[in-house]
Amino acid sequence: MTRSQVRRRLAVAWWQQVAFTLLPLFVMSWAFGTSDDLMPVLAMPMFIAGVASMFLSLPRFGAYKRRLIATQQALDTPQEPAAWIALAATRRLAFVFAALPAWIAALSVLFGLEAVPLCLLAFSSVLLLSLYRIPRQLA
Repeated sequence: MTRSQVRRRLAVAWWQQVAFTLLPLFVMSWAFGTSDDLMPVLAMPMFIAGVASMFLSLPRFGAYKRRLIATQQALDTPQEPAAWIALAATRRLAFVFAALPAWIAALSVLFGLEAVPLCLLAFSSVLLLSLYRIPRQLA
């Protein structure tokens, strides 16, 4: 597989992860947005948990950056395919942690979290996911 094909697959995987991250929020808002809230007193703690979950992504980002550097150093060597595979595996794990704020926001719909905090949590997940795009220097 060529380097451009690998980059294209990783780009498609990134867009799939964005959809996989935001889809539960849209579904929960559509299905339960107008219903009675289960426990409205838990709306603010859920928002705080969503904001705090952003910090769980920090160690994963460091690991991703180290793997990016290793991949860049392995370009045009026999270790390049293994470096791309390791980068993809590290990135998949980081995607899960980057998606946590949006997934917590999806659960918060049940507790009556307002639209603005829901959007903030969703945008924070998209922002975290944008950190995991493959840079052009690896072309």
